[in-house]
Amino acid sequence: MNRQDFIKTSALATAGIISRPFITFANQSKYKVALIGCGWWGTNILREAVASGVSNVVALCDVDETQIKTCQNELKTWTSDQPKVFKDFRECIKNTKPDIVINATPDHWHALIAIEAMKNGAHVFLEKPIGHTIKEGSAILKTARDTGKMCIVDFHRRYSPHNVSGMEFLRSGKVGHISEVRAFVNYAQGFGEQKPSEPLPDGMDWDMYCGPAKLIPYHSDIHPRAWRRQRNFANGTLGDWAPHWFDQILWWTEENAPKKIFSTSTKKSRDNIQDVPENQLVTYEFESFICFWEHSINNKRPVQQGENVGAYFHGTEGTFHMGWHGGWTFYPQSKNASIIHEDPQLDLPDGQNIKLVWADLIKSIESGKIPHADIKHGRYATNMSLLGMLSNDLGRSIIWDDEKDMVVGDVDANKLLRRDYRGEWVYPS
Repeated sequence: MNRQDFIKTSALATAGIISRPFITFANQSKYKVALIGCGWWGTNILREAVASGVSNVVALCDVDETQIKTCQNELKTWTSDQPKVFKDFRECIKNTKPDIVINATPDHWHALIAIEAMKNGAHVFLEKPIGHTIKEGSAILKTARDTGKMCIVDFHRRYSPHNVSGMEFLRSGKVGHISEVRAFVNYAQGFGEQKPSEPLPDGMDWDMYCGPAKLIPYHSDIHPRAWRRQRNFANGTLGDWAPHWFDQILWWTEENAPKKIFSTSTKKSRDNIQDVPENQLVTYEFESFICFWEHSINNKRPVQQGENVGAYFHGTEGTFHMGWHGGWTFYPQSKNASIIHEDPQLDLPDGQNIKLVWADLIKSIESGKIPHADIKHGRYATNMSLLGMLSNDLGRSIIWDDEKDMVVGDVDANKLLRRDYRGEWVYPS
């Protein structure tokens, strides 16, 4: 994003996103909404869609009947809508013809469902990361532009008041010249002990769950929450958490993509089902700054000041921490200067600002203008995560050409920008 775009966006954010009049709708239209992926997070998004007053929930779709039933019970407390129920997203979209599809499935389903929805006339509210492999993201962006449909990514940190004001502070020059940024997520976690495969629960279509990915044995520690720790379905902490913070960094800079990427990670130390890095370091070289990524699931970094998530922007005048539950804080270089802090304004129950993302989607649909968290930004932030995983897989650095959407002079690396799909599923183009 260039400086003029940033100034315009910041002005819009200050005048519109933070103030409640932004969450009013010109014609109070009713949009037919289908939720695909009815778990915890999909239900959170649906709650805000219903609360907006412009949604008519026409369908719930999930391969797990238990997830659907739980979502149905929640939905009954918000609205009298009687959505149809599906296990196959294609039937869901074909039979109910939604205006908006909420795609809150595991990562390996993001591309196929988003593309199917847009090609059938629906706008899309898409979870991050936008895809499991890089070329999936390219295909989603192409489909959005070809169809003219809005595809917004759930980057609620683009809308949260403290993130908006923090970005203005960063761009004010008060942090000085910034040449180093460090993004990090450090949580001590445990994910499922190793044990034999388990029988499928009633109402679960595991073959459809795996879909285009390899069919692996069912394991209750994979579904519904720990699929993010399975490379078959996701890309670990770097794929899960990092897109939020990379998007913040890319929002700040005028550059769209790093030029050189190198990742390293520790060997697995726990006997559990995950097959993604427990601890990982990635270096991203941009033209004007260096970005470092760090995550650990073994240590919360108790010696670290402030939250154990976020991004540090290290400037000549001090360090700015863009955080989450802790808001943002500027630690000045001068000992005589005072620390500057702003608390967050986050919505319950999960400390997010999904309602602002939903409001922007509706506003974009009605105005025809690209949303603030457009799929293009989703592609940039997701690519950073996936390029880090690609370097880690190869065990060496890679040079990225974003305009050509390829790794420079590296046949083996470019082969990994996509993967073979299983069975009837066809990789998007």
